Amino acid sequence: MNTPSCILHPASCSSLPPAIFLMGPTASGKTGVAVELAQTLPVEIISVDSALVYRDMNIGTAKPDAKMLRIAPHHLIDIIDPTDAYSAALFRRDALALMANITARGKIPLLVGGTMLYFKALKGGLSPLPVADAAVRAELDATIAQHGTAYLHAQLAAVDKETAARLSPNDTQRIQRAMEIYRLTGKPMSELLRYQEEVELPYDITSIALIPSDRSVLHRRIEARFKQMLDAGLLDELRSLRQKYDLHPEQPSMRCVGYRQAWQYLEGEISEAQLLETGIIATRQLAKRQLTWLRSMPENVEIDCLTDNLTGKVIRAL
Repeated sequence: MNTPSCILHPASCSSLPPAIFLMGPTASGKTGVAVELAQTLPVEIISVDSALVYRDMNIGTAKPDAKMLRIAPHHLIDIIDPTDAYSAALFRRDALALMANITARGKIPLLVGGTMLYFKALKGGLSPLPVADAAVRAELDATIAQHGTAYLHAQLAAVDKETAARLSPNDTQRIQRAMEIYRLTGKPMSELLRYQEEVELPYDITSIALIPSDRSVLHRRIEARFKQMLDAGLLDELRSLRQKYDLHPEQPSMRCVGYRQAWQYLEGEISEAQLLETGIIATRQLAKRQLTWLRSMPENVEIDCLTDNLTGKVIRAL
């Protein structure tokens, strides 16, 4: 780390204001480190998590509890209902505004989370993709209802072979979005993604990635945490959500890991044993994707999330 004084003494280093990115896979201990950092450094926490934005979704998202939030408030938690949608573009808009306000107060933005697409959008800008169109979505919903997702996937393959090849035939949300983009623009999403907006984030960023030295230990953490979520009442939480909100299983909120499997259980599609098994497997797959993203970011300072005194090592890296 070649800028150790920028965080504690910003004026002594870059002319740009400092910011910290704290990233890692699920169950790597990011939240605990962030809360401890907030008690040590002049930072304000911005959540970088596509699930924590939803109100009333607490157990399955491992949302910081009220006591923790009193100690270290988090921005971008509990900002929309589970019936609403959030996006990388909205995150980028909100995060940039928050970072500017935090800097103006003489504090340092500490962005913490595991939604790597949000970090990517913040740092590198966004591709020129059109916003969602309700009429096109309705047409695609009707197609899926009549013919199934695999049929729409085959249609996508005919117009955007590259995107179709990387999507599972069962990935309704992403297949629908790719077809929506094609119908709105007449161009395949894979082509549009090559024209990334070139931006420079006006901050001196220190990026720290919490990476496990032993993935099997992370897997055991994931298993223990998912069991704990079930014991804490994940199923009851989902029952309450379904009573309070007009939810369906294809909404982004209900596609979150844990909630998707819990929904299948409540619908009688899987057994209790399958709920546990599929929930753990899905969470491990999420962690694998997160680690793949992190490994592709050479600017990160990597710290073993399994080490003793993790927060102390993060502070020393800063």
